[in-house]
Amino acid sequence: MGIALALHVLASTIWVGGMFFAYMALRPVAADLLEPPLRLRLWSRVFRRFFPWVWLSVLLLLASGFWMLFAVYRGMGGVGGHVHLMLLLGLVMSAIFAYIWFWPYTGLRAAVAAEDWPTGAARLATIRRLIATNLTLGLLVIAIAILGKY
Repeated sequence: MGIALALHVLASTIWVGGMFFAYMALRPVAADLLEPPLRLRLWSRVFRRFFPWVWLSVLLLLASGFWMLFAVYRGMGGVGGHVHLMLLLGLVMSAIFAYIWFWPYTGLRAAVAAEDWPTGAARLATIRRLIATNLTLGLLVIAIAILGKY
């Protein structure tokens, strides 16, 4: 249980913490300092480095979460409602991330390669909105995890 919980917490820290940093610190500075072509290139490269970590985090969260749920707690009946909500929100977050990866991020990479800045800006705006949604959900899940036991 200890290893699964540690992997679960580390994976959520990487994913949610990375989104918080990108959205709250990197995004406003990049918008202030960089012209659109350079800003789009920056984000394309940042995502190229960050998104594999998100994939790993998603896999670890699902594997460790389901392991704890079924091996330790013997299924959904053995956990409180807060765990049900955390699972639901985690699956929604995973689906949003998969959507980001397969549609707007792919489009952003193609637009940057083609130097199609208007399309790249539109794809980046979509990614930004979806990351804001996932960040909000991720922070909510963390709060539910902490408060669910009380």
